[in-house]
Order: sequence, then structure tokens, then C-alpha cells
Amino acid sequence: MLDPESVVNLPSPVSTRPLGPVVPTGRFMMAHPAHVMALGFGSGLSAVAPGTMGTLWAWALFALLQDRLTESQWGWLIAVSVLAGWWVCTITARHLRTLDSGNIVWDEIAAFWLVLWLVSPTGFRGQLAAFALFRFFDAVKPGPVAWADQLYHHVEPRTDPGAWRKAGWGIMLDDLVAAFCTLLVIALWRSWQV
Repeated sequence: MLDPESVVNLPSPVSTRPLGPVVPTGRFMMAHPAHVMALGFGSGLSAVAPGTMGTLWAWALFALLQDRLTESQWGWLIAVSVLAGWWVCTITARHLRTLDSGNIVWDEIAAFWLVLWLVSPTGFRGQLAAFALFRFFDAVKPGPVAWADQLYHHVEPRTDPGAWRKAGWGIMLDDLVAAFCTLLVIALWRSWQV
């Protein structure tokens, strides 16, 4: 007997064509708790630059919680966000029938929280520089970010039972690498300022 989750991309019984990607809507987002989180509580539904909107949402929430959470609490929140992000990105990618939908923005949120946490304490200009660098690395995908982005784009959900888990991790991974690159540039810049 086939697992219903494993046949999500098989042709429909009525059509000989494979099912295409799903366009996320508010209704889609509210259909599953994983969708709400993966779509950044609606920021990923933006028709224009959903990744940037997700990063802005992350920044706004960080600013709101910055002084309310301890260093340890931030560390735990980010660790849980990455692990939970893998799960919500896996579920949502499978339901969208797309290995890496631009509307999934939890990867930007968790990765940018990591950046902001590690560059703190810094003022608005420091956070703005971190935002600009992170968006550059995430959008342009130079070097290691491109490698991480493409790592799981070849998986085939119809033949690989772990394809959606790999896709979910791939969604998270390229943004974590973009965060690392952002932090590296900031660390180098700060070392030259001394």
C-alpha cells in the first residue's frame, strides 16, 4: 500500500500531466500550522520580494523582543527555530509541491535572527548594514550560498522517499550559509576598525 504523502506529485487519475506547484494564499496558510510558520505569519505571501518581507518581519520581531529575552533565551529560540524550521519548511514545500518556494520565508527569519543576535549589541545602522548584507548574500547567492542553495534541488520526490526532508533542510541551509557569510563580513569589517 502506498503512503499518501509519497504520491503527492504523481499524476492525477483524471489527467496525464503531473500536478503543478500550488500558489500559496491566505487560505492555504491557515490550512496547517506549519504553513503559518513557514510563510512567516503572512510575510511570505507578499507578491513582491517575499524573502525581503520575511527578513523585515524577523527584524521587527527581533526589535520587539531584543530587550525582553536573555542571551540564553535568544540562543534557545534560534536553535528551536532552525530545527522547527526544517520541519515546517519540509511540510510546506511538500504541500506547495515545490522543492524551494520563494514564499517559504522561515529560513530567512531564523537565519536573520541568528545574525542580529550575534552582531548585538549594535544600533540601527549596524542592524541595517546586517540586513543589507544578509539580503545581498541571500538574493545574489555568491559562492558557498549558491552551493548550499543547489545542494538538494536535484532530489526527485517521486523516487526518493526522503526528498521532502532534504528539500526542507536545503531551504534552511542556504540562508544559514548566507547568515555565516554576513557575520564573516561584519567580523572582518569590525577587525579593520580596531
